[in-house]
Formats: sequence, C-alpha cells, structure tokens
Amino acid sequence: MNSIQEELKLKFQVAIAQALDTEGAETDPMLVPASNPQFGDYQSNVAMSLAKKVGKPPRAIAESIVQHLDLADLCEPPTIAGPGFINLTLKPAYLEAQLNAISRDDRLGVATTKHPLRAIVDFSSPNIAKEMHVGHLRSTIIGDCIARILEFRGQDVLRLNHVGDWGTQFGMLIAYLREKYPEALTTRDALDLGDLVEFYRQAKKRFDGDPAFQETARLEVVKLQSGVEESRFAWNLLCEQSRREFQQIYQLLDVRLDERGESFYNPLLPAVVEDLDQAGLLVEDAGAKCVFLEGFTNKAGEPLPLIVQKSDGGYNYATTDLAALRYRIQEDEAKRIIYITDAGQASHFAQVFQVARRAGWIPDDVELVHVPFGLVLGEDGRKVSTRAGESVRLKDLLEEAIARFRAYLEAKCIEDQREETAEFKAEVSKVVGISAVKYADLSQNRTSNYIFSYDKMLAPLGNTAPYMLYAYARIRSIGRKGQIDFDRLGNEAKVLLQDETELNLAKHLLQLSETINAVETDLLPNRLCQYLFELSQKFNQFYDRCPVLEAEAPVKTSRLLLCDLTARTLKLGLALLGIPVLERM
Repeated sequence: MNSIQEELKLKFQVAIAQALDTEGAETDPMLVPASNPQFGDYQSNVAMSLAKKVGKPPRAIAESIVQHLDLADLCEPPTIAGPGFINLTLKPAYLEAQLNAISRDDRLGVATTKHPLRAIVDFSSPNIAKEMHVGHLRSTIIGDCIARILEFRGQDVLRLNHVGDWGTQFGMLIAYLREKYPEALTTRDALDLGDLVEFYRQAKKRFDGDPAFQETARLEVVKLQSGVEESRFAWNLLCEQSRREFQQIYQLLDVRLDERGESFYNPLLPAVVEDLDQAGLLVEDAGAKCVFLEGFTNKAGEPLPLIVQKSDGGYNYATTDLAALRYRIQEDEAKRIIYITDAGQASHFAQVFQVARRAGWIPDDVELVHVPFGLVLGEDGRKVSTRAGESVRLKDLLEEAIARFRAYLEAKCIEDQREETAEFKAEVSKVVGISAVKYADLSQNRTSNYIFSYDKMLAPLGNTAPYMLYAYARIRSIGRKGQIDFDRLGNEAKVLLQDETELNLAKHLLQLSETINAVETDLLPNRLCQYLFELSQKFNQFYDRCPVLEAEAPVKTSRLLLCDLTARTLKLGLALLGIPVLERM
C-alpha cells in the first residue's frame, strides 16, 4: 500500500493538472507533515512556488487547487492559510481504516519497491594485521543499517567489505617477521593478533627510517605480487588470522558482510591504466601516470593529478578503487553504489568518481553515492583514544558497554528484590549494551561528530536504546498481565480512535512507511531513530491517559490493537537499525 503522503501527493498532482491545465505529474506538490498541529497533519506550499510561473497570486492558485482536490475519503475539507498554504487534517475514520489494514500486514504497510535494483553497500573495511578500533564503528554500524533498510524495501543488496589486504604494508610486515619471528609466516596462529599488531608498528617504524629495510620490504611485495608460493602462504596465514578476529566483532554486532579485499582487484589494475590511456586521460608526470582533475587545484592554482601508476610501476589506492568501481558496474551490474567512509575521504571519492565518469564507465542509470560521517569523540571533545593516545579497540569498547549495563542490572535487581538467572542477566546485558552503542551512533546525524558517553547511551530515559527497549518490553508486559494473546485478537477486532492521544499515536504509526522511504533515499538513519523515539513518547502519553486492560469492549480491544501495533512497529524499526528486542528486561 502507498504511504499517506504518497496518496495525498497523487491527489494533489491530479488537482494541479486540472486547476492549471498542465501536466500535474511534473509538479512537486511540496507536501510535508505539518510543523505545528494547529495547521493540521500535512501542509503544501506549492501555490507559492507556482505563482511566478502561472502569473497569479499564490492564494488564488491555492483556492483553484483546493476546488479540484478530491480528498473527501481521506481528509476534512482543506483550509488555506496565509498567502496560500494548503492545510490538511486526516479524518479519524480514515486513520482507523488504515490502521485496521496494516494490523493484518506483516510489513505494517511498508511496500516493497516497484523497481528493485542491484545496490552495493561498501562498508566497515578494516585492514589486515590490524585490530578493529573505534574508527571502524561508524562505517560498520551505519553501513549495516543502510543495507538492512534497502533489503527490507526489496533491493538486491550486495554488502561488501573492502578490506585492506594488499600492498606495501604486507611486504613490510613479512620482511620484519622473517627477521624477528619467522614461525609466524609458516605456522597458523603462532602470534596473537595483538602481538601481530605490535610487530606491524615496529615494522612501520623500521621502514620509515631504514632505506635498506625499505628495499627488502619492496622485494617482498614483488614476490607476493609474482605469486611466489612461500610469500603467498605467509600472506594467507596473516589474512586468515585477522579475518577470524574481525568475524568475532561482526558476530557481536550481528553484522553480515561479503569480503572482497584489495587483493581481489589486483589483477585488474593494468587494464584500468590501459582503459584510461585509451580514453585519452593519462598524462605522464615525473615518471608517474596521472589523470589531471577538473576542479581540484594545488596552492598554486594548478590542476591536481590523480596518480594511477607510480614511477616504479606500482599502483595507488585510487587505482584499486577505480578497478573496484568498474568491476561493480560491469560485472556486478550495480545500479546504486554506496560508500560508507569518514568525511575525510570525500575529496578522494569525488576524484575517483570524476575520473570514472570521464573514462565513460558510469552509465546514466548508475548512481554513485559517498556517505560521509563525522568522528567519534571522547567527552573531552577529542578523538576517543587510550591513555597512550592509541585508538580504542572496538572489542574493548563493546565489552565495556555490556559490563556497565550488567552492573546496572545487578544493582536494579537488588533494589527491586528481584531474582533473575545469570543467563537472563547475561543476555539482557549483551543486547542492551551492544544496542546502546549502535543506537547512540545511528541517532546522530551521520555528517556530524558526536560525543561517546556510556552514561548517556545507557540511560533509561531519552533518545536511547534502553528507552526504546523498555517501551517494547512494557507493551509485552501488558499482554502478560492481562493474559492477552495479541495474535488471537481476531480479524474482527477494530481500532476506534476517540482520545487525542490515540489519534496522535495512530498518525505516527502510519508515518512508518514514509520514514523508511526517506531513509532509503537520503541514507540518514537518524530519521528512523527519531521516528522510533517519538513513537515511544506518543505511546507512553497514550498509555498514561487511556486505560487499556481496565477498559470495556470494544474500546479495550481497540487499545490492545494500538499497543500491539506499537510493539510491532518498534520491533521492525529497531530490527532495521540492527537492534533485537527483549520481551522482558
């Protein structure tokens, strides 16, 4: 079924066409939820936008549109305010009918897309031989949420983990281990990942200050690229070990990814350079092969080059990203390619996208999207780090959230004189701890930095995961208290809207579809978080004012249906954020 906003938009387009004798479908009705309840539920200011084009006063245009609007089954008679705002108020009977319809729909009225496309979401992307740290948090969580929403809408989604598993750093690490700990190159798990990370740091330090070691490392890269069996075996060992460590984090976060690292595209790099050369884009500069960019200049105002092959014959990250982009279009046949990285890489992707377009690789029906996000900051306003100034391990951060909620739950059980099993406490603490971290990230506008605070994210009140999970558990407790089987209320049960809080809750429940559609378009998960927070608030206002179990039929049944619809909406919305619900907390 169409969302309410989509239904109204279609009605408006017909009315505009009739009122102005134009192609109404080409005119955006500029219909949005009303910012203030005194203006009704939806508002259109299309009359103002048409005034200059039509050559009439906005109010006269609005009056003409209203005369042709056929909304008797949806709304009260439209009103015109100010210079030409058209205000709409939905009828309670229409709201009741819509709620009764979605109550029998597992998707709660959210339609699948009419035109499913192959979409690629590129996210997380840690580096082999390094531990995942707080810097990987946002890409992983935001990317997973976006993938979930696209999948729910019926898109064919490929979740790609573009891990850093190739390049100079491996030659450097293998050369260093060959000297210091050769067993790690022949024996599985000879080192813990933490030790491997420390060896990497030492190798990097040695590489930066020792020309002889630099040459040794480069020779190791050549052996690796040439497929020397011993080097490839060592490389595979290092990759497998890191992969297992990454998977522990992904399991904890309930994130699914298909790995396709930089090494996958390595055989394709020469063809990328050849393609760019044939397109007439390559310029040799100081021995390197470059594409000079349009709109990007250095301090002297000269065009910046994007180096695709270094003077020594090696390739850059940009070359790999170009190869990946070309492969995703030509082989994966993706129509929407979404990259989830920090805002600092915006320029890099703008350059890569430009070169790919100029090379003729991007068809008109392919959309490239860079989804940037801000930094995770500590409460001191600086990057989250350890006392030694290093990035906090993601595993430690997640385990700390779980431990903190476990301590809170233990204290709460003592305070309430409540006996719970160790298994119950462990499961609830894990769900709430991980969910709190996820929700705290997703509830922020992703383009902004945000302050990481355990106290705020674990708070039972406010726009937090615990508040959402408590709201869901509270509804389920209503069912237990009244011995209500929500699944057996029956198809004859109907929603009846009488109280103002019931109407407010109903209107919000029916905005789920347009909220999900908006996130699918603008890729801003905080929209869904805000929707769920407001839903929880409106439910609590309804529940505080309207007796449920104490009411008489048919009001009792109606209010039970509202409770059930709220719980199901919370469960679905939270699932799209990657957050499971708890029947009891």
